[in-house]
Amino acid sequence: MSKKSLQVIAGAVAMALASSAAFAAYVPAGTKLAAKQELIRANGSEPESLDPMVVEGVPANIITHDLFEGLTATDNDGKLVPGVAESWKQTSPTTWQFKLRKNAKWSDGSALTADDFVYGIRRLVDPKLAAPYAGTFGIFFENGEAIVAGKKQPSEIGVKALDKHTLEVKTAFPVSYLPELMSNAQLGPAPKAVIDKFGKDWVKPGKMVSNGPYVLKDWQVNSKVVIEKNPQYWDAKNVQLTRVSFLPIEDQNAEVKLYQSGQVDMTYQLPPGVFAQFKQSMPKDLKTSTILGLRYYGLNHKDPLLKDVRVRKALSMVVDRDLLAAKITADGQTPAYSVVVKGVKGAQPSTYDWVKWPMAKRVEEAKKLLAAAGVKPGATLKLSYNTSDYHKKMAIFMASEWKSKLGLNTTMDNSEFKVFLKKRHDGDYQVARNGWLADYNDATTFLALVQCGNTQNDNFNCNKKADELIDQGNATTDQAKRTQLLTQATKLVMDDYPMIPVLQYTLPRLVKPYVGGYSVKNTADRYRSKYFYIIQH
Repeated sequence: MSKKSLQVIAGAVAMALASSAAFAAYVPAGTKLAAKQELIRANGSEPESLDPMVVEGVPANIITHDLFEGLTATDNDGKLVPGVAESWKQTSPTTWQFKLRKNAKWSDGSALTADDFVYGIRRLVDPKLAAPYAGTFGIFFENGEAIVAGKKQPSEIGVKALDKHTLEVKTAFPVSYLPELMSNAQLGPAPKAVIDKFGKDWVKPGKMVSNGPYVLKDWQVNSKVVIEKNPQYWDAKNVQLTRVSFLPIEDQNAEVKLYQSGQVDMTYQLPPGVFAQFKQSMPKDLKTSTILGLRYYGLNHKDPLLKDVRVRKALSMVVDRDLLAAKITADGQTPAYSVVVKGVKGAQPSTYDWVKWPMAKRVEEAKKLLAAAGVKPGATLKLSYNTSDYHKKMAIFMASEWKSKLGLNTTMDNSEFKVFLKKRHDGDYQVARNGWLADYNDATTFLALVQCGNTQNDNFNCNKKADELIDQGNATTDQAKRTQLLTQATKLVMDDYPMIPVLQYTLPRLVKPYVGGYSVKNTADRYRSKYFYIIQH
């Protein structure tokens, strides 16, 4: 083993040991807590599921990260902290060991063991479940890609229980960020006996058994999801909130009214165009930060019109991202031209030569591209999005850009989030609103969106040369070389115009001043209720 590999392993061990000491009281000394520790959060859309291996939308993930806990976790600053695993170490470039807490339990009081993680990860990659994240996360594990493709059995995944409290993970290539990756609930444990007993109904209140800080108390579809403190949780003494209610409010203007009337303690997202107003009128309530996330429009490469790269390029060229950011969303977001966003580790964002051109020149070139592709003014596009005032305003802007500059007409197709997700995965769209928040801080979380056959690639594009570069990058332990290769891959695939990146996320929201534990340092925008508390007010 090389000296470099030993240094990597030593660093991983040191990180694990250091993070074990990260636990302290989550409430600052001298803080007076309210007698009632309950929080009401607006949560965007109705969760498509509460099965941690099946969920993919952000609203559902927010809830499942409260109900379930993986080997590792993140705090509300976005920092990696121990979860069920109290420590971990890397024993070779592709082998890791996680030591589980002996006091970790399921909410029914039964012991949580390494076998529960083995079962959970096998379940994720099993083609029978058809989990949206199967290919996205499965590729990191030994034999994972072959299992997702149906060429090997789930039992052959590179995850093994060495004993009740030790889990060994073998990766398909060196994954230096594996501890961060394992903080995702999709890679956490699952209660086999409960799932065997109830089947798909295991996620319902009264049946669900979970291992996180909270348990599921109530789930009224399109109304609310209520969770309550889990007394069996290993760190229950540091969990302050006794109850959290999540409201699936898709209308951001209604959400703000509920906040202003005191019926919601924390909004999911402000509607477009009101950021400056609230910055002036409610500065203590307004919270915002740039996060590792991308707003984009997927282009269906199976569509007869959009399978021509000239059409895809023309549609992207004429969108004025600066105007969109400054006048339409007006909430601090920055223009984006790459699938990889600024600040993410492992690759640099790509760009296009035409970004610096005057808009008139961009429009002229785009018209030539459409003419060469045989697309005449008056042709119609269908733009799909999930019901939301925010997404509607962005869609209207995109349609206006294509109409005023290229003479193209756009029809709007909006549907509720669960229906919209299925349409996108099924390829039942032409152009579709999309967004991605990093599941871990590495370029591969974004490159998954444009890789051949990835379960999160709803564009259905495939650039085999770019995929080869990504594979080469992942195979090396030389981080500088890896960054170079993934940056090359990013440019190569984006030159095919698989999508139209438009903005790097900010998610400005209103949070009541009496809600403690909210941090603007969290670039992943993953806030666990475990770290919130209600201050006396």
